[in-house]
Amino acid sequence: MNSNEKVHRGNGNVFSDIGAAHPDRVLVRAQVMSRIAEILKERGLTQKKAAALLGIPQSKVSCLMNGKLSMFSLDHLFELLNALDSDVAIIIKPKTEQEKTATTQVWLTAFA
Repeated sequence: MNSNEKVHRGNGNVFSDIGAAHPDRVLVRAQVMSRIAEILKERGLTQKKAAALLGIPQSKVSCLMNGKLSMFSLDHLFELLNALDSDVAIIIKPKTEQEKTATTQVWLTAFA
């Protein structure tokens, strides 16, 4: 590392660190997309079979597997999760007194 380079500690959201608009929302979409890709890999589905199951073109499955966030709205990702027999639950709650601002998060739960 060059002695003139500075290292900055991230805040836990890479999209915030790079200055993305609405970083919490982008992170949620990335996490949901990642979970869908994991489910498809766990099931050993080819992109062609995944496309048939999800009702989308194979090219969109490729975008999904390669993390092309701009190709999918959160609503569409929720529909894909439902097509994979995964429930989506949304919790709306007041922020705690310790939190500076309200946030948007995703909690992934694995069931046996």
